[in-house]
Amino acid sequence: MSQQFCTSRFLLALHTLNPASEEPSLDLLKTTVIIITNSITQQIPRCLLRPTKKSAPYGTWESPISAEIIAGSVTYVSEAIVDPTTSIVYHVEGRPSEDGRSVLVESRAGRDVVGQGWDVRTGDNRVYKVDVKQNGSTPVAVTPENSIHLFAQICVHPVKTNILVSVFEDRTIDEPSSIINTICLINADTKNVSTLVSGSDFYAFPLFSPKGDRLVWQQWSNPHMPWESSQIRIADVTLTGSADPVLKLSNTTTIAGGDGNSNISVGWMSWASNETLLFLSDESGFINPWKYDVSSKKSSAIFPEPVREDFANVMWRLGSFPYAVVDSQGKHGVFASWRDGGNILYLVDLENGKKELLDSPYVTVESMRTVSREKNQVVFVGGQVDEFPAVVQCTVTLGESPPQVTFETLDPPQKVPFPKELVSKPKGMTLEVPPNGDPLYVIFYAPYSLDYEGPQGEKPPCVLNVHGGPTGMAYQNLQSIVQYYTSRGWAWLDVNYSGSFGYGRAYRDKLNGKWGPLDSEDCITAAGILASSQYNYIDPNRTVIRGSSSGGLTVLTSVSLSSNLNAFAAATSLYGVADLVALMKETHKFEAHYMLPPGTPEEQQKILHDRSPVNYADRIKKPVLFLQGDIDTVVPKEQALSMYNSIIEAGGTAKLKLYVGEGHGFVRKDTQKDALERELGFYETYLKLKE
Repeated sequence: MSQQFCTSRFLLALHTLNPASEEPSLDLLKTTVIIITNSITQQIPRCLLRPTKKSAPYGTWESPISAEIIAGSVTYVSEAIVDPTTSIVYHVEGRPSEDGRSVLVESRAGRDVVGQGWDVRTGDNRVYKVDVKQNGSTPVAVTPENSIHLFAQICVHPVKTNILVSVFEDRTIDEPSSIINTICLINADTKNVSTLVSGSDFYAFPLFSPKGDRLVWQQWSNPHMPWESSQIRIADVTLTGSADPVLKLSNTTTIAGGDGNSNISVGWMSWASNETLLFLSDESGFINPWKYDVSSKKSSAIFPEPVREDFANVMWRLGSFPYAVVDSQGKHGVFASWRDGGNILYLVDLENGKKELLDSPYVTVESMRTVSREKNQVVFVGGQVDEFPAVVQCTVTLGESPPQVTFETLDPPQKVPFPKELVSKPKGMTLEVPPNGDPLYVIFYAPYSLDYEGPQGEKPPCVLNVHGGPTGMAYQNLQSIVQYYTSRGWAWLDVNYSGSFGYGRAYRDKLNGKWGPLDSEDCITAAGILASSQYNYIDPNRTVIRGSSSGGLTVLTSVSLSSNLNAFAAATSLYGVADLVALMKETHKFEAHYMLPPGTPEEQQKILHDRSPVNYADRIKKPVLFLQGDIDTVVPKEQALSMYNSIIEAGGTAKLKLYVGEGHGFVRKDTQKDALERELGFYETYLKLKE
């Protein structure tokens, strides 16, 4: 047998180890043992020495991925920040192992900028400055102590650096209709805070031009969300005085967006130069790049023809950014767009609209910022299918076709706490919904183990996961919980139901007025299609459904109000909505009009009542688990308690775990561990997978 033939066999075996991967894992090739036969040294991948896989029922496999290993093992990188003077990159890091503390970190050095006793994500609500040259320095407040005044998206004037503008929220009267949002002016020396822009219900992205002579911002008003109808405004800036500068705005003009009566969403502004403003607009039906010329006062699309891809997420939070200028002339930018449920990167010529695809391994790209225009560098938080999100510096070589790109991880890479060759890879799919073949987008993960395989002819149990929002999206980057299940012989199915972003305005708007009924039916349809003879991917009798926040409403609707109450064998609601009438009374200002059905107030109340699962607990035939934080202010604990009690009173089966000190999303290691183990054990009990 020739050496060449042996090598071919090894590569073939590697290729078949993970059916979810199209290529053999290089990590497997690096793990070898040395065998000497007839004085010939051969290197054989260690994984090939494993015995034949054991056959065991799906859902019962032993896994090296324990809740103890993955709970708290991941630090959450939520935002990249660049010092415009030094080009030093920082990021915000959430640490479950430190009771969920968030820390400002210098990315390349891996050093904490703030001291051990500080958390940069608390309800303190003051603006601070910090000496970034010192390790673990103590922040100093630049706004007065006032817990009912909130600040966000702070922008420093490029010339008078003690002058800041910020989104501002005044909660003197803490009722949605009485909360006041403005853009404020902050003098960091005197701690004086004053109103600069007012009149709309909401504001975002206040941004000075490079010379500081103009200010732009985004605004919108109820009943719209920013991705439904919003505007961009620009004004001239005048600064007078030196010791205590006075800033005034004049010649305020709307340069893009809907007027409240038209459905155009705009935002994500960035200055390519002092005369050219970049922004994004969904006027074409997809979120595409646009630009505004200050001299001509005209806005125009950058691409000659609209691109049927969304170049941004919808704006659920302030701070995320999907593109950055990459050269000193302001003629090129790196843009992230969505395709088939994952992010791709383009280099875009901002003058002629030419776009070139960049070779990138990152399926999620968030918080992009320019690092150095001279060096053609940007930075972003990037996630891969087998690596956790990290701060990544991207360097583009201009003038070549295709453009060359290199990536460097700046923060110390997070170690994946389980073998990478064990990772089940995502498969983005477009399903056709009968009778018209309408698209329904899903991401499927097959069960996978290095040691086990399922019996011939058996289909695996499946976890169908419902993302929140509901105007949200399931991502394809590595998520420990997915691998926690797939390594045990479960399939995992993420459903980007009607209303999800990333697939254009028409798909996103399909859920308007139909939240609850349509998303739950989409989930039932997706499970049915993948269980059908066309695919045979999952066992229809052992499919469970789980969802968090608004996804919890989808879950509870599926088991109480849907067309098929037996579609799922069990259900889990994580801090999910059960009572829409109560939610609308308790919700915060931002979502006070979100997803309201059409009609008069009386008609709306009836629809909300009729779509609230809490009123139909007696119809629930399957066991339901509730996992809830006791200080959740977005979906209060009363939602879970009310639904749980209603099911029990109706004679149904339900379990409830209330986590003390947790809010909307679990941030503590012990909570994450318990929730993982409790949920899996719940399914194993009611699907009778374990004795």
